Amino acid sequence: MLATLRDKQIFGWAMYDFANSAFATTILAVIFNKYFALEVAGGERGVLIAGLHIHGATLFAIIVSLSMAISALTAPILGAIADFSQRKKAFLAGFCYTGIIFTALLYLVQPGDVWSGAFFFIMANIGFSGGNAFYNAFLPQMTTPANVGRVSGLGWAFGYIGGAALLVINLFMLNGLYIPGAGRITFTVQACFLSVAIWWALFSLPTFLWVREKKTDKKGVKVGDTPGRDRSYAAIGLARVKHTLSRIKKFRELSLFLIAFLFYNDGIETVVVMTAVFAAEVVGMQTKEIIFLFLFIQAVAFVGSIFFGYVSDRLGHKRTILCTLFIWMIAVIWAFFLGRIMEPRREFWIICFLAGLVLGGSQAASRALQCLLTPVSHAAEFFGFFAISGRFASIFGPLSYGLLIYLTGSLRWGILSVAVFFIIGAVILLQVDEKAGMLEKAGYEEQLSSNMGTTS
Repeated sequence: MLATLRDKQIFGWAMYDFANSAFATTILAVIFNKYFALEVAGGERGVLIAGLHIHGATLFAIIVSLSMAISALTAPILGAIADFSQRKKAFLAGFCYTGIIFTALLYLVQPGDVWSGAFFFIMANIGFSGGNAFYNAFLPQMTTPANVGRVSGLGWAFGYIGGAALLVINLFMLNGLYIPGAGRITFTVQACFLSVAIWWALFSLPTFLWVREKKTDKKGVKVGDTPGRDRSYAAIGLARVKHTLSRIKKFRELSLFLIAFLFYNDGIETVVVMTAVFAAEVVGMQTKEIIFLFLFIQAVAFVGSIFFGYVSDRLGHKRTILCTLFIWMIAVIWAFFLGRIMEPRREFWIICFLAGLVLGGSQAASRALQCLLTPVSHAAEFFGFFAISGRFASIFGPLSYGLLIYLTGSLRWGILSVAVFFIIGAVILLQVDEKAGMLEKAGYEEQLSSNMGTTS
C-alpha cells in the first residue's frame, strides 16, 4: 500500500475521490438532503403539486431520481465518445466543474425556494455522478488485476477521509468559528454548501495535474467512419453504444453483474441519500448530531474500504460483495424494527456502524469486479454501462422509498423496501462466474489483437 501511495498517478487519481466526496456527504447524505426535505420543501407539511400533497422527503427522492435518470441516459453515449476521442480527462473536467458551479449556487437556496433549489441540485448531481463514470474509467490504467481491489479500495478510503474532513469543518461552521479580530462567527447551512464547491475545486487539482490519460491504438474502438464533416463524435458515440448492445451477449458474466449491481446498488444509494432524513424524523436527531453520526460512519467506512479491499483480492470480489450484502440486509431490516431491543438512538448508532463497515467495501469490490471483466480498449464505454446501472438504481430506489412514504406516511416502510433490492441483487450475483468472465475478456482482447494483426 505504501508503494501505491508513493505513485503520483494513483495518488492524483484517488484525490478526486477525496475532493468530490464532500458533495456525497454534505449535499447528498447529511445536510442539504435534510435541509431540502424538511425546510425548503416543508417536511410533513410538504408542497402541493398538481393538487397532490407531496411530503418533503418524497419530493427530494423524486428530484434525486430525475437527476439520475438524466445521467443514466447520457452516460453510455458520453463514455463511448470519450473512448473514441481518448478525452476521458476532458469529459471528467467538464462534469466536475458543472457540479462545482451548481453546488455553489445552492448557497442561494432559502426555505420555500423549492424549484430553484431542485434545479440547482439536479444540475449539481448530474455533474457529480457524470464525472464519476470517467473517473472510474481511469482505474484499469492505474493498476493490475492482482491489486485492483486494493487500489479501488484506496480511492474509496481517500473519499471517506475527504468527506469526513469537510463535515468536521461544517460542524465547526455551524457551531461557530473564532476568527481573530472578528470574534465568534456562526455560519448558515447555505455556507456549508458553498464550502463543498470550494473544497471540490481545490482538491481535484492534483487529478488534473498528475493523472495522464494513456493513449491506445484504438483496437476495437473505431466503429464506422472516422469523425469528419458528415460524422460527428456524437454520431460515432451512438453507433458504438448500439454496437456494444449488440455484442453484450458475448459478455455473459459482465451482463449478469451489471444487472445484479443495478439492484443492490439501488439499496446502497437509497440508504446513503435518505439516512439523514430518517435520522431526523424517526430517531429525532438534530443537524449537529447527524453530522457526528456521519463522521462516525465515515471513520468506520474508511477502515471497511481498506479491509474489504484486501479481502476482495484474497477471497474474490464476488464473495466479498455477497458478504457485504448480507450485512446490508441485517442493517435495513433492523432499522425497520428500530426501538424493539433498546433505546432507539443507541440501536441506530449500531445499525450505522454495520452500514459504515460495508459501505465502502461493497462499492470498492464492485468497481474491482467491473474492472476485471471489462476490456481495456472499452474502459470508458463499459464503465458507462457500469454507471448507467448505478444511476438507474438511483432512480428506482429513491422512487420506491418516496412512494412508500407517500402511501403509508412512514419512513420505516420506506427503509424496509431497500432490503428487497439487496436480496434480488444477491440472487443474481450468485449466478456470476468470475473466472469465466475473465476468460471472456481475455478471449475478446485476443481476438481484437488477432484482427488488428490480420488488418496490418
